[in-house]
Amino acid sequence: MFVNLGNAQMKLSTIVNELQLTPLVELCDQEVTSAYASDLLSDVVGNAQAGTLLITIQVHRNVVAVASLVGLSAVVIVHGRRPEDDVLAAARENHINLLSAPCTAFTLAGRLYHLGVRAPGE
Repeated sequence: MFVNLGNAQMKLSTIVNELQLTPLVELCDQEVTSAYASDLLSDVVGNAQAGTLLITIQVHRNVVAVASLVGLSAVVIVHGRRPEDDVLAAARENHINLLSAPCTAFTLAGRLYHLGVRAPGE
């Protein structure tokens, strides 16, 4: 059962549990303020904000760099994709939450919206 929290922030661990996401590195529980879906990392840098949860199919090392630069609360890689070990190591070193979801970006975005998570600025 989903709980709609409106525009309230929620802990990443709550989202992980409610949506049955798989942590790919040890979870550093943080507040999630919004969600953003994009596979174009320059778009993420220009439009995401600190505290945002990013939904993407990208699995390369630049995802970790962008997450660190922007201050993202987490990166959720959809379609069950998994990054290489060097990317996981970089995420651990930089305390970046990497998660996996078996569903599509569209489905995950809808589930997050249902939980009350909105896009930055909404």
